[in-house]
Amino acid sequence: MESMIHEVLLENWDYAMDTEDWWPPLATALNGVDSTEAGWKPQGGNVNSIWETVNHLTFYKERLLRKLAGLPQLPDLENNEATFTVAAAGEEAWEQAVSKLKSVHASLRKVIVELGGAAFDQNGGDQSPGKKLMSLIQHDAYHTGQIILLRKLQNSWPSNRSF
Repeated sequence: MESMIHEVLLENWDYAMDTEDWWPPLATALNGVDSTEAGWKPQGGNVNSIWETVNHLTFYKERLLRKLAGLPQLPDLENNEATFTVAAAGEEAWEQAVSKLKSVHASLRKVIVELGGAAFDQNGGDQSPGKKLMSLIQHDAYHTGQIILLRKLQNSWPSNRSF
């Protein structure tokens, strides 16, 4: 049973970034987005940009990766809104932001593989790594939907998609 749960975790991790399922994966949602589109916000809306959302997703993935790998933790931020900060501009900076997101996601996938069936062991903690990873999968799906909505508002998302 542990093996099956681990495989489902790994499968859903892949759905979040690279593999089409009920929703487009994050990599597809970001495909073809340039720095101008990434920084765009609808006029008058209290909405985060695609770039801000990518940085937010990266922050929480990196935080969990560091915890699971036993690395020093990222500094605490004053609030969740601070995770949406964009400190750079231009195509190169945007490409680096997307690359970092994908790299941290891939590194966490390696951790999932290494954990195997132990991914859902509590190990005296308040929540197993598997539960935290499942939460990040849901978090990715939620924000992927937001990214796609922003792209639709920009007319940069296909009106008809086949999958």
